[in-house]
Amino acid sequence: MHDPIAAGRRSALRAVAVQAAGAALIALAFLAQGPRHALGAAAGGAAMVLASAFAARIALKGIVTARVAFARLLLAEVTKWSVALAGFVIALGVWRLPPLPTLIGLAASLLVYLVALNFEGRIKRER
Repeated sequence: MHDPIAAGRRSALRAVAVQAAGAALIALAFLAQGPRHALGAAAGGAAMVLASAFAARIALKGIVTARVAFARLLLAEVTKWSVALAGFVIALGVWRLPPLPTLIGLAASLLVYLVALNFEGRIKRER
C-alpha cells in the first residue's frame, strides 16, 4: 500500500539530514577564521536544522482534510521561522557570536534544505 504521508515524512527527514551535513561543512569552512566564527556558523546552521525538523514534524502528521492540512502547513512555517529567529537571537545576543558567520550558516543551511528537497523530487520523477 502506498502511504504519501510516510513518503513525505521520509523525504523531509532525509532533507533535514542533508541540511545538517551542509551546516557542518559550512562550520568547517569557517574554522579557518577561528573557532568563534565556526561556532557562529554552526549555531546558525543548527538553528535552521532544528527549525526544519520541527516544521516537518508539524506539517506531516497524518492524513487530514485540506483545511487542516493548510492550517498545519501555516503553523509549521510560523514555527520554523520562529525557531530559526530565536536561535539566531540567542547566538548573537546571549552567546555573542560573530553575526556574519551566524547569518551565513543560517542562510546556507536553508539553501541546502531547499536544494535537497528539489533534487530528491527530480530523482523520483525520472524513475
